Amino acid sequence: MGATEKRRAQEPITAADLGRLSDIARTDRDEFFKRYPKYARYRSRVACVALCQGAALHFIDGRTGVNDLDVWTFYYELPSIRFPYRRHARKDFGSSHLTNWSRRVDLMARTLPAPPGTDPAKILRDYLTSRPTKSAFCLAKKAVVLIDPPKRRGEVVWPARG
Repeated sequence: MGATEKRRAQEPITAADLGRLSDIARTDRDEFFKRYPKYARYRSRVACVALCQGAALHFIDGRTGVNDLDVWTFYYELPSIRFPYRRHARKDFGSSHLTNWSRRVDLMARTLPAPPGTDPAKILRDYLTSRPTKSAFCLAKKAVVLIDPPKRRGEVVWPARG
């Protein structure tokens, strides 16, 4: 392993870590809507926030390890305003009990074709099962765990169970 390479962190991702990711995602959304007010109507259309890919798999199995944290905000689609489909930001997680990882949080966003109030787990499973986009195809390869809504924090959405 080279000097700049990091090993994956093996410590468990905790409820406190998910809470910190919720705060990071909320701050990022606030900054985004301030910079791009034409999308501000999406502020009230957050379906859920989820930890995805390898870190989500590590949350579930405790074996995968953490290289970075992929956090997705999913919005209920507003047909009159097309959300930027390649929306991506990076933030630093800050100090952590996780060792040997980059501390990078990748923040992505996507709209899902469902009316507000639709169960977020259901629309995510529908999205991941139908795999209509490259993002859905990639996300479906690993795992998705809810961060928000807070009452469902830590709920495994994907892989689908039973």
